[in-house]
Amino acid sequence: QVQLTESGGGLVQPGDSLRLSCVARGGPFSSYGVAWFRQAPAKERAFVAAINGAGTARDYGDSVKGRFTISRDNAKTTVYLQMNSLRPEDTAVYYCAAKYAAWRNTRVEDYNHWGQGTQVTVSS
Repeated sequence: QVQLTESGGGLVQPGDSLRLSCVARGGPFSSYGVAWFRQAPAKERAFVAAINGAGTARDYGDSVKGRFTISRDNAKTTVYLQMNSLRPEDTAVYYCAAKYAAWRNTRVEDYNHWGQGTQVTVSS
């Protein structure tokens, strides 16, 4: 029911910062948990961060804890991923995903609404 569109990706150098946005259309946005996943070439899609509908619960993958922050603005129907101290291994296509009433879900199969992704490349 919800359509998701990611933006904000690009080419940056190691140590730089980037903020991704995921804009949702349709559905009761504040009732949907949202997560970010990423997929590098020849790798499986991996969990990055998740946030519940009210924005009161968050979870992060181990590789991004302390560097990335997920947040949401329900009035703008948008979820953000602030990425700091970027590393080459962060290079991937980043996807946002949503599911009604999701609470810090971390598995790909937990989500049934997906955006088309935005490319993040970290290279010197």
